[in-house]
Amino acid sequence: MIRFILVVITVVSFLILFIPVLIAEWIIGKFNREKKDYSSLRIVQGAFKLILKITGVKVTVIGEENVPDEAVLFIGNHRSFFDILLTYSRCRRLTGYIAKKEMDQFPLLNNWMRNLYCLFLDRENPKEGLKTILTAIDCVKKGISICIFPEGTRNKGEELSMLPFRDGSFKIATKTGCAVVPISMNNTAEIFENHFPKIKKTHVIIEYGSPVYYNELDKETQKHFGAYCQNIIQETINKNAAML
Repeated sequence: MIRFILVVITVVSFLILFIPVLIAEWIIGKFNREKKDYSSLRIVQGAFKLILKITGVKVTVIGEENVPDEAVLFIGNHRSFFDILLTYSRCRRLTGYIAKKEMDQFPLLNNWMRNLYCLFLDRENPKEGLKTILTAIDCVKKGISICIFPEGTRNKGEELSMLPFRDGSFKIATKTGCAVVPISMNNTAEIFENHFPKIKKTHVIIEYGSPVYYNELDKETQKHFGAYCQNIIQETINKNAAML
């Protein structure tokens, strides 16, 4: 319970104490957008790394060298709020996450998210959802990676289970030709969700798969692109479960 309290204090303190920094970032962005983008990225990554340190999580990372130095579409299985912290703290390039629209209701937090090119997805409104995907496509074309959890929501089922991937997520790759980088995560729900509200020390495994290029696949595989990518993640989390 102590870790949970410390994490809450850290998050609230960051959002309040860094209000002047947020204003400074806005001013910097008026003169040098790239400098502002990367400074915001590193500031938030620093906060995430501090939070992860408080949780006591041990992270085994496999295949990070597979991530190409170009704008990509990251996809991953999703079982914990901490999936975002675990993956975003490792991004080398500008990367926007697609989050549920409800996250846009939190002041200060939504300002930082917009600074980081995060997009808010209305899962109940297909028309608005399509607009979000089109914006994500534009981001990739501008050299900004996008990360999405194609299950559409946090999976609360068995550890090695996955919800069906939503095909709309993959338009970001099929319309831009960018690489899809699968991120497979094991045991992340054990940090928090499996024993809410306690945060416990645990061991998680993150594996970055080889980049998948839609245009390099045969026609039959292209027809089932989402299922093909999901199968890569499913096989990887099954394999890595033996390492825990």
